[in-house]
Amino acid sequence: MPDQPQSPHVPHAPYMTVLDTLTAEIRAGKYKAGEKIPSDAELVRRFGVARMTARRAVGVLRERGLVRTEWGRGTFVVGPGDQARENDQADD
Repeated sequence: MPDQPQSPHVPHAPYMTVLDTLTAEIRAGKYKAGEKIPSDAELVRRFGVARMTARRAVGVLRERGLVRTEWGRGTFVVGPGDQARENDQADD
């Protein structure tokens, strides 16, 4: 069951609910820089969405530079220093 109620008058893709909630939680400090966010399986249970829906939301977070995914370890909140390092590596 989703944590946020949805207005029946505003179309809202399921991944947006996950995305908006995680973005708000990161910005509010629930998940701090370097901390792991919930796994896909945890997001599926929490929001009652399909795995691909959870993955899409995390993918958008990654595109926005809020998280980074480490294969086999999980997805972590990016801190200010992480963003600078990623920009330096992109320049190489």
